[in-house]
Amino acid sequence: MHPGRTSGKGPSTHIQIDQQPPRLLIVHIALPSWADICANLCEALQNFFSLACSLMGPSRMSLFSLYMVQDQHECILPFVQVKGNFARLQACISELRMLQREGCFRSQGTSLRLAVEDGLQQFKQYSRHVTTSEALAYTSLEITILTSQPGKEVVRQLEEGLKDTDLVRVRRLQVVEITKGILEHTASASPAEDLSNDESSIPGTDIDLQTVDNDIVSMEIFFKAWLHNSGTDQEQIHLLLSSQCFSNISRARDNPMCLKCDLQERLLSPSLLPGTADGSLRMDDPKGDFSTLYQMASQSSASHYKLQVIKALKSSGLCESLTYGLPFILRPTSCWQLDWDELETNQQHFHALCHSLLKREWLLLAKGEPLSPGHSQRIPASTFYVIMPSRSLTLLVKAVATRELMLPSTFPLLSEDPCDDSLKTVESILDSLELEPTYNPLQVQSHLYSHLSSNYAKPRGRLHPHWESKAPRKHPCKTGQLQTNRARATVAPLPVTPVPGRASKTPAPAAGKTSSDTFFLPSEWKEDASGP
Repeated sequence: MHPGRTSGKGPSTHIQIDQQPPRLLIVHIALPSWADICANLCEALQNFFSLACSLMGPSRMSLFSLYMVQDQHECILPFVQVKGNFARLQACISELRMLQREGCFRSQGTSLRLAVEDGLQQFKQYSRHVTTSEALAYTSLEITILTSQPGKEVVRQLEEGLKDTDLVRVRRLQVVEITKGILEHTASASPAEDLSNDESSIPGTDIDLQTVDNDIVSMEIFFKAWLHNSGTDQEQIHLLLSSQCFSNISRARDNPMCLKCDLQERLLSPSLLPGTADGSLRMDDPKGDFSTLYQMASQSSASHYKLQVIKALKSSGLCESLTYGLPFILRPTSCWQLDWDELETNQQHFHALCHSLLKREWLLLAKGEPLSPGHSQRIPASTFYVIMPSRSLTLLVKAVATRELMLPSTFPLLSEDPCDDSLKTVESILDSLELEPTYNPLQVQSHLYSHLSSNYAKPRGRLHPHWESKAPRKHPCKTGQLQTNRARATVAPLPVTPVPGRASKTPAPAAGKTSSDTFFLPSEWKEDASGP
């Protein structure tokens, strides 16, 4: 994946990362807990979208929509493409920041259900008005509900309210409970005991329940999972093991064992971000940091990319200077096309391999299958990788240097007895340093989010002066006296021609907006007399 060739005529060789499905985020606001959640949630969303909108190359996220549920449901942002829309996303996050944090209002039990149904209807209408090629990417929708209410109760409300709703187009429905701490909500972390009852499940759809701590880092991590390649149509890597070397976990000594794996990035390449120290000199490099396993596997989509293990290495026998590129994670595949027995056997073998490598303190040296050169007479070059075990059910894969890549390196050996004065000086300096047992990247900030956000800052003018000029709203406690200044979006009928009698109520789209922006203008704009 690289920014140089993302479109064009003829066959393309750039990295293909499966887009995440369109996403609908519903923020369920409940007082007084919203006052504790608001700042962290908005900061996490701001940071995440500054990153997602800035990534070069093919878009990892397609459509995104944002709803808010307080006393009633409200569409803050209709479905838009994430890439290129940071200003709109930022304006909607500003709307969340200004929502009421104190007071009281009557909660409507049906508001969450209506938000799900309204968002699903918006998605169906959007997908009907796009080109055929785009429609293939918009076949299903993932819905996430963020709430501070007890997650199990919210799941039960949704199961009851949506039991008669057509959810065929919903790929996943997820409830995320934002908690104050892990210890206070240990029961909510394992909802299987309450959600396993078939009588309370929605036909064709399982509601997932997850807990996220109420801090910026935890929320960021949750949102960043949306950037992962989560396609399950086929396994991505076949790891071939010689049965002669691993006879203890292979029944057939004459045939190699094939472990079917999925590939996952360990971190984002700085070369995909504008203006970063590592990426500034590599933005036009057609390979960049991605010219390793991920690129090979993506270009080998017609047949699974194969890694052939050729020998084992002692863990202490690898110099870190010989590895290069970004590391990647191998894990047992979750491909839905494999039957359950094959998936279970594959995972058991994968687990046995991880356990055996850790016990022996071994690494594996594997040879990557060279890509077919087509009609070319050139001999394809091979890439070699080291495969490292971990304490989790994953293997770390890094490209390793070969003879052709090595440069001469002659360094003097370290003498056993350094100068006493220098040794005392250096040791005194080292003793003054704070010693950490491990490196935790979550505690190290490079101010990248601020840098990326500033790239979108406009020196003059405001996107939504109506939104930015008004003060936070305060709602009275009395029922029926809800005041609001924001125009409320409802599902538009999307007529091909103007509907008689309603044309005067629909404002004309602003100049310069694309046709997709006009599809989801509210069918009616409702403002009370107190609005500006």
